[in-house]
Amino acid sequence: MSNDQRSQRYQIGYALAPKKEQTFIQPSLVTKASERGIDLIRIDPYKPLIEQGPFDCIIHKLYGPDWNQQLLQFSSRNQGVRVIDPPELIERLHNRISMLEVVSDMKIDLNSKGKLSVPKQAVVSGPTEVHELRFPLIAKPLEANGTPKSHQMYLIFDTEGLQVLEEAAPMVLQEFVNHGGVVFKVYVAGSSVKCVKRKSLPDISQEKMKSLKGFLPFSQVSSNAVDDDDREVDLEKIEVPCEGFVVELAREMREALGLNLFNFDLIRENDDNISARGDSDRYLVIDINYLPGYAKLQGYVSFLMDFFLNLANNCESS
Repeated sequence: MSNDQRSQRYQIGYALAPKKEQTFIQPSLVTKASERGIDLIRIDPYKPLIEQGPFDCIIHKLYGPDWNQQLLQFSSRNQGVRVIDPPELIERLHNRISMLEVVSDMKIDLNSKGKLSVPKQAVVSGPTEVHELRFPLIAKPLEANGTPKSHQMYLIFDTEGLQVLEEAAPMVLQEFVNHGGVVFKVYVAGSSVKCVKRKSLPDISQEKMKSLKGFLPFSQVSSNAVDDDDREVDLEKIEVPCEGFVVELAREMREALGLNLFNFDLIRENDDNISARGDSDRYLVIDINYLPGYAKLQGYVSFLMDFFLNLANNCESS
């Protein structure tokens, strides 16, 4: 690469749905990127991609055969332009079984930091006896494509509750794991990693299970409905997993998925269950999302700028 080329600004084209564009490409991010020699350029989805640019990199979250074909055509003519990320790898996250199979296949050595797994789960096409799974169960649509329907989830307490699946098949059933009402959301942007705490579904005691019948939509689940202990979770008192563990796990997942922009939901099995078995902490990955809501992160501009600058630096050194 010549000195003249090195002096050029780094051009990132972005192709996003309007709502995602509004939250991801905020003025503060555009301004900071411009100050550091990076231009964020909107790709017009109504014009042929091949006629737009030039770009050094394309970030996208559009779906469908037409867009995939446009990316393929653009890449064949512009082989030096990096596409983040390949559509066929993103597609894996649209299926709640295939997304977690990646985690199951990972060989990660956590030493004494804990054990990693995914919830026991199965795909069903309607109400049926589920002998291999233990209640309570979480029912989720098999497709995780960001549509309102894909977010219709239920907590199922018994065989009678499986009737909710009649009009919602195919669904994924996951065994519910008590996790102290806290989920750790781990955001990944290349080598940048950040873990935050969020409230989650409350624990369900064996005693409470005796009185719970049928099912509840997630929107109706509350501590009063499923937990004997109605105390609010104090997130300030919750200890996050150690940074080394989170960073290593994120790195392994990035390599296994082949993706750069994603987050995953991590839970830690309730301490009472751990103590009863005498084991170290058990962590479970329960969900993975592509190009999530980074703007919810404190310091999201700095977080993404680290990623953008790494892209630009790698381009300069190639």
